Amino acid sequence: MREEDQLQQPLTPEELMHELRFKATELLLREEWQESVQVYTQFINLCQDQISVKSHQNHPDPDLLTKLQKSLCLALSNRAEALSRLRDLTGALKDCDQALKIESTHFKSLVCKGKILLSLNRYSMALDCFKTAVLDPQASGNLETLNGYVQKCKKLEFQSRTGAFDLSDWILSGFRGKSPELAEYTGPVQIKRSELSGRGLFATKNIDAGTLLLVTKAIATERGILSSEDSGENARLVMWKNFVDKVVDSATKCERTHHLISTLSSGEDEDKLEAPEMSLFRPEAEEIGELNEKVDKVKILNVLDVNSLVEDSVSAKVLGRNSDYYGVGLWVLASFINHSCNPNARRLHVGDHVLVHASRDVKAGEEITFAYFDVLSPLSKRNEMSKRWGFHCSCKRCKFEEEMCSKQEMKEIEIGLERGIDVGSAIFRLEEGMRRWMVRGRGKGYMRASFWAAYFEAYGSEKSVTRWGRRIPAVDIVVDSVAEAVGCDERVLKVFMQAFRGNGVSLVDMEKSLKLGRGVHGKVVKKQQALRSLLDPGTHDA
Repeated sequence: MREEDQLQQPLTPEELMHELRFKATELLLREEWQESVQVYTQFINLCQDQISVKSHQNHPDPDLLTKLQKSLCLALSNRAEALSRLRDLTGALKDCDQALKIESTHFKSLVCKGKILLSLNRYSMALDCFKTAVLDPQASGNLETLNGYVQKCKKLEFQSRTGAFDLSDWILSGFRGKSPELAEYTGPVQIKRSELSGRGLFATKNIDAGTLLLVTKAIATERGILSSEDSGENARLVMWKNFVDKVVDSATKCERTHHLISTLSSGEDEDKLEAPEMSLFRPEAEEIGELNEKVDKVKILNVLDVNSLVEDSVSAKVLGRNSDYYGVGLWVLASFINHSCNPNARRLHVGDHVLVHASRDVKAGEEITFAYFDVLSPLSKRNEMSKRWGFHCSCKRCKFEEEMCSKQEMKEIEIGLERGIDVGSAIFRLEEGMRRWMVRGRGKGYMRASFWAAYFEAYGSEKSVTRWGRRIPAVDIVVDSVAEAVGCDERVLKVFMQAFRGNGVSLVDMEKSLKLGRGVHGKVVKKQQALRSLLDPGTHDA
């Protein structure tokens, strides 16, 4: 009976703690993260209770209290590791901070916190953690890895502070290996109320074409190769569902992510929404308080309907990835950029980051805009496309062209092109018409952009060039005016380069092509040979 009584006796707190710690450690080593979190939580609660009980005894044992504190510190650090693997970064960071309150230089907690802060783009704070960890005797076996983290933090902090990004070596390597590690960066921009729609992103100073405006990492992305069957519609629906689930999961596990998503429009009451401060989007932004509201999946779905971006957009260039891929993602700051038919910005997609740069010169106070659809097309077709997007574009170009399209001759030119008249003849009539109507400056660029298909065909045909000769403007004049009006585009750049390909490219022409190329690819491609490899006409679509 005595043996049975002994077997039925409950475990002492010390014995239970030992059993829980052993089990939690085993689960952690097996990378069963969710289960290890549950067991560590039991251990931590019991350990905290024991510390409280022992502390209130008449004659507490200091050695026992120290031992319990060390056990608690290690358990918090291990739970933080498991939570971070589950992408519960808010919970993981809280555990690290609790552990470091117990032992301010606890090696494992410092390393874990550094990794979490790095993933949250808080480079300076992450650097401090790794620098302190390097000084610990335990670092000797991990010195190479820790020094790697130190150098990574320094590099990303410098990029984030200066905007000094360079993709040249990666491009020259043929995009081999992983895409470059990039920092979050916010340039000379701010969010204000927009005359185009709701809120928008605006330049705070004069900006040259190619200048980087922002770099931001996606909250979530979903990518895949679309099948030819059913236009890939079924695959898109599956990808969309997976994408929504990823965003909801990220918002649930990270308060900062939830807060950033909450700043975006869900498509209703846009005029009532406040313009968030830019400090919220900077990497070293201060911690925000809890939102005190649960993640609303329906609201997030509405937000994604309005704000998600596809990687094959006309204003986007995906670097280093198979062209057959289709991708969708949520990049919060980039989501504030409205559409315009005379856009001044383009974006590069590199890994999960999007880099937004000016595609033409931008004045201080001017709104930063993308092309949501092909703006190298006539007003009538752009109106059809904007309807599909659920809005009516009222940018300067559209207002200008509404007046011009009321002219009978303009209608005749457009109808003639649809019926297959000679493109050289159509261009000649358009240019003569603009001369009579006294269209100047950017207005010419707008009109040429609207009839770009005709210019493209004419300049690409030796027969048209020979027949019309000097009766239509030179290629460089048209290219310059279009790029100045609607920003540079790969198709515009291609026409310019093809015009000189057969006759050899002069130094002046090459310099101009490089300048136009920076409007397409941005100044993050700093080496000329890298930019030239991107400008190869054979790599561009018509």
